[in-house]
Amino acid sequence: MLAVFCSPPRYVQGRDATAVLGSEMAGLGLNGPALLVAGRSAIRLLAETWKTTFAEAGIAYVVHEFGGECSLSEIERIKSVAKQNGARVIVGSGGGKVLDAARAAASDLDLRVVNCPTVASSDAPCSALSVIYSEAGVVECLRFYRKNPDLVLVDTQVIALSPPRLFVAGMGDALATWFEAITCVRGCVKNMRGGLSTQSALALAKLCYRTLLADGVDALHAVKAQVVTPALERVVEANTLLSGIGFESSGLAAAHAVHNGLTTAQATHDYLHGEKVSFGLLVQLVLEGQPRSVLERVLGFASQVGLPITLAEIGLAELSKEQLNVIADRATIAEETIHSEPFEVRPEMVADAILAADAVGLAWKKRCD
Repeated sequence: MLAVFCSPPRYVQGRDATAVLGSEMAGLGLNGPALLVAGRSAIRLLAETWKTTFAEAGIAYVVHEFGGECSLSEIERIKSVAKQNGARVIVGSGGGKVLDAARAAASDLDLRVVNCPTVASSDAPCSALSVIYSEAGVVECLRFYRKNPDLVLVDTQVIALSPPRLFVAGMGDALATWFEAITCVRGCVKNMRGGLSTQSALALAKLCYRTLLADGVDALHAVKAQVVTPALERVVEANTLLSGIGFESSGLAAAHAVHNGLTTAQATHDYLHGEKVSFGLLVQLVLEGQPRSVLERVLGFASQVGLPITLAEIGLAELSKEQLNVIADRATIAEETIHSEPFEVRPEMVADAILAADAVGLAWKKRCD
């Protein structure tokens, strides 16, 4: 099997980076007209900057306010607006679901795409795939594309103004990257692009983990103070670029499959992707029988930054046996990444690992009180 590494052609990050969005696009031949798909907060924060940067670059654009869910119906709405305005490029600005929907619409229309995350809440911006949800918020499928976004531009001044909870969720998503990557590499499992991992992809996944442990707490302090610091810059890069390349070019395993199972429970819908992935990582570590030292390192970091380590912290304090079985069944469907694990994984094993991970988390919290 061939090794496959993929990444965006251009990644730009820094304070007030939105001011150069127009010139960056023009430099890549992305001359518009552009459809800018944006969340409400992105529109509020950046509307004036967009006006200036696109005018300076001579790029015509219109704004479509994102409907709230990366669903098939929202993707169709974006496509309709793009066609009406003769768009040649779609720019996504907002959180992970905004960017996923923008990529989906651009792929369907064979348009070029730019991703401008306004939060560092997931590793979605750099990838060539989207997670498609139902209108009710349940994961339906992954959709893969021919190529990664043409440009990913991250304004860390905007990130610093985002809710700390979203930043922490991004660290939860990134925290799983190394553990899922090494599982896939050891098992010679295909990555998200259909090939084996390269050494560079695995090295980036490991750097992602090390960066979180070294800078995560200080970066969170910066977000709480709404300031840009070197620690913030490094963790934004870890959440966005290192995790994005690490997962896509090395692979996913149990942590994200458990996340997808958890979305079947209505009570988890108020919790963020990275929060559920964080708990899913604990489930993966238990399922794999990882050493206590590994578990404690993850538990310690999660506790420091406020990531969930128990079922109650993702809305499942009262988890029925029936709902547990639904979660475990969904996490182990044939196409799920849980089958990247180096052993056969059955639903009853996942159900047991979920309860065991919860017990480990509860014991850790009691020990730390």
